[in-house]
Amino acid sequence: MPSLEQLERLLAADPDDAFVLYGLAQEHAKRGDLVRAIEFYDRCLSVDPAYCYAYFHKARAQQSQGNVAGAIATVKVGMAKAQVLGDSHAAAELSGLLDELE
Repeated sequence: MPSLEQLERLLAADPDDAFVLYGLAQEHAKRGDLVRAIEFYDRCLSVDPAYCYAYFHKARAQQSQGNVAGAIATVKVGMAKAQVLGDSHAAAELSGLLDELE
């Protein structure tokens, strides 16, 4: 994965690149900056609401913050989106996370 600095340069070139936004979220999460990670997951989802794994990882970040209710809400939105899209793999992973959270 590109470095945080490389991702920021890519984002400057295209602020609506969902893949770059997701990558930035992942990098911030990896560094333990969950607030920034969630901000980038939200930006990713605002650009591409079909980016199902952003819901999964946003929920994980919320769970790590102790915001289980927020994580559950995020997972439920992601599951609904995955079902509409016919993404059974993402729906199954989100469902497994929901089971873990509840």
